[in-house]
Amino acid sequence: MKGKLVSDVSNLDEIIEEIKSYKIENAVDTVTRKREVTYGSGRAKQVALIDYGTKDNIINSLLKRGVSVAVYPAKTDASMILASRPDGIMLSNGPGDPEDCQEEIENLKKIYKTNIPVFGICLGHQLMALANGFKTGKLKYGHRGANHPVKDMETGNVYITSQNHGYYVLEDSINPEIAEISFVNLNDNTVEGIRYKDKNIFTVQFHPESCPGPEDTAYLFDEFIDLVKGENEIQGKH
Repeated sequence: MKGKLVSDVSNLDEIIEEIKSYKIENAVDTVTRKREVTYGSGRAKQVALIDYGTKDNIINSLLKRGVSVAVYPAKTDASMILASRPDGIMLSNGPGDPEDCQEEIENLKKIYKTNIPVFGICLGHQLMALANGFKTGKLKYGHRGANHPVKDMETGNVYITSQNHGYYVLEDSINPEIAEISFVNLNDNTVEGIRYKDKNIFTVQFHPESCPGPEDTAYLFDEFIDLVKGENEIQGKH
């Protein structure tokens, strides 16, 4: 909800127009770290985490599964990340309108062309969708809280998830030759997950690393680590 504290409302119409026109732009730039940082050095497998505003528990969730984590600023050129030969790439959560992140989207187009396993959460989910030509929109109220039911479209299982986002991927924009919907929100049927065909890439809108409540979907980190270690592949599954 937008608002402004004022002491004089004689020009109320102007104030209202100012509030309506206000928009946070390039929000990711204000929250991403400024330099590369590595955690858990020396482990056999390494995940490159692109920091669009990452939660610490994404890093912790990866570390406790036995990999090292190299965290990169949001606008790090894809060539630099790929030069480090990561075994997997994690796309973090983050704030703001995903369409503002044009440089980040261009980098993901390069990453998509590789065979490296990729796991995206929240904003990372939206940016990978945009990198493939899909579209995003703004929810009227947004999804906030730790009690959102989502359905796994493959198994039919329903999970309770933590969510905090105002934008989402438009279902009609998803090219079925490129990807398929993996999770849907049972409250409003919006897209909550995407798997990319012939790629070891999957993304979710909700937060499997969540701390405030349900841990139903933490298993997605295990699935990603299996891909990183080469113990399982979704590539060619379709």
